[in-house]
Amino acid sequence: MIMMSVENVSFVFKNSNLEIMDDVSFSVNKGEFVSIIGPSGCGKSTLLRIMAGLIEPSSGRVVFMKKEIHSPNSKISFVFQDFALLPWLTNLENVKLGLSFSRISEAEKNKKASEILERFALGGFEDHYPNVLSGGMKQRVGIARAIASEPQVLLMDEPFSSLDELTANTLRSDIIQMLENKNISVNSVIMVTHNVEEAVELSDKIVVLSDKPSRVKKIIKIRSGRPRNRKSEQFLELIDEIYAVLAQ
Repeated sequence: MIMMSVENVSFVFKNSNLEIMDDVSFSVNKGEFVSIIGPSGCGKSTLLRIMAGLIEPSSGRVVFMKKEIHSPNSKISFVFQDFALLPWLTNLENVKLGLSFSRISEAEKNKKASEILERFALGGFEDHYPNVLSGGMKQRVGIARAIASEPQVLLMDEPFSSLDELTANTLRSDIIQMLENKNISVNSVIMVTHNVEEAVELSDKIVVLSDKPSRVKKIIKIRSGRPRNRKSEQFLELIDEIYAVLAQ
């Protein structure tokens, strides 16, 4: 079942006539983890924002559950690279932002936000402010906020790039467990990354973009289960294949 599709999307900055994307198309199935990789400046983050309904494409369209996306949708959530937490709000209040449009009571919002923070090993930090948290903990709050509204699709813009490798590995495992957890609403994840090894470790499908104006150079499907051995022959062959496509 197709959850989301990018159909012939192009994007041009109107003020400068700079063409960023040209006729980009791919689909995301239910239960799929899709990574988007490509050279720096090729428009990966712009594409993700188009998929979130934050930016309108110059042409083409994004379809979510058979409906065209023109604005943000409560069933599509976004995790930012720089955490994007509001420093004047407590961690609980930051997570509650994800429930802003929910019709449940304030008490229910507090309860739900607390439960989500507990799930992400942040119990006891509800009343603290983001400045007391490590980078990994801040990103956990960001992910908790993103899933508070019970989205079906999670968009992530280089979510682990500012973290140390040990913390990043832990969070990658958390994301995979979340995708496999039937009690959590998220069905599909789309992640922008510049880390080829990370993409191979996590993804069911990798969309490789060219330099701008970016086009889809290749879509690589990975059929092996997770967790994946980074030292296995298959893993290393996939990495070599992606680097070869990027270098073409």
